[in-house]
Amino acid sequence: MKALAALSLRYLWSRPLTAALNLLLLTLGLASITFVMLVSTQVDRAFERDLAGIDAVVGAKGSPLQLILAGVFHIDVPPGNIALADAQALQANPQVAQLIPLSLGDSYRGFRIVGTTPDYITHYGAQLAQGALWAAPMQAVAGAQAARAAGLVPGVQFVGSHGLGGGGHAHGDTPYTVAGVLAPCGCVLDRLILTASESVWQVHEKATAVDEEDRKALQAEREITLALIRYKSPLAAVTFPRFVNTTTDMQAAAPAVEVTRLLRMVGVGTDVLRGFGAVLLLAAALSVFIALWGAVRERRADLALLRMLGASPARVAALLVCEALWLALLASVLGLALGHLLTGLVGWLLQAERSLPLSGWLWVPAVAWVPLAAAGVAMAAALIPALHARRMDVAQLLNTR
Repeated sequence: MKALAALSLRYLWSRPLTAALNLLLLTLGLASITFVMLVSTQVDRAFERDLAGIDAVVGAKGSPLQLILAGVFHIDVPPGNIALADAQALQANPQVAQLIPLSLGDSYRGFRIVGTTPDYITHYGAQLAQGALWAAPMQAVAGAQAARAAGLVPGVQFVGSHGLGGGGHAHGDTPYTVAGVLAPCGCVLDRLILTASESVWQVHEKATAVDEEDRKALQAEREITLALIRYKSPLAAVTFPRFVNTTTDMQAAAPAVEVTRLLRMVGVGTDVLRGFGAVLLLAAALSVFIALWGAVRERRADLALLRMLGASPARVAALLVCEALWLALLASVLGLALGHLLTGLVGWLLQAERSLPLSGWLWVPAVAWVPLAAAGVAMAAALIPALHARRMDVAQLLNTR
């Protein structure tokens, strides 16, 4: 068997250009499928993890999907603000078990500063790695990724900039002090800087108020950006959004509905990539078939010599199958490596944009099907040439030269 594998490998590279073309087509197809599997699995996990326990998001009227992306995943701009008094009225609603306020508007080095309550940290089960939670306004707790990228450690002061993308006006007269750093939780908190809601109000009131009377007026009109809602009963999912959307100036968006719609839209792109990979695999199978069929015709003398030396018809057929499997093995290694590399590159680009985390170092069980797919394509391409070689008799092979 070892001799058969060695001989088939030598045969494979006896025509290097043909072998390289087949290897390239098969590798690209497998890499496309691997990339889609890795990205879709991680995106699904991120959505499921960040949405856990959030039944509704309430904010200003506008696009409900925009509200979910801004309030849950922090990858979009919110449609506006809502009055703090209106949010407090919702908190007293008998259908609401918990309301977590979020106040957005500033950032530091691209990481969003979010005014909230400690309930936001508790909701995701995050733990402190250093320091403590904020005990007063203008103290902040940094997520693991934000702390690592921005160099935030307990005791360090930093100044937020207006806007969620960075580069805005810096609030230099109201610096934050880092009170603690969260341990990595694999959730949205990793890329946020959290503080008390009062901190956000204080920063903007100080920046806009011209006198004490103006400051008191701003305090009376305080706003939050949105609120994360957890229901007391599943029945609230039917009545609560309708109540908010029809009787208030706010809107309530159901994360499950909007994310399903988003994944349906994203699914079109993943289907295209899957189709692209399938086309490449089909082209690779056809190319391998043509190469092996031509190899049978070119190697008649070699096949005759093998038969004269005692090789059985099955062994001759196995030589071609083994050649195809070598191609599948090499393409699987290269395809998996390229797929993980592309995923890592996209993850690096998304990390630079402070967006959803993707890793090329993650192993997804579904990727185990990629080598099987390669082997299946190779076996299918080698089947007819192998049967043709098996059925040829020695006399016919000897009479070809």
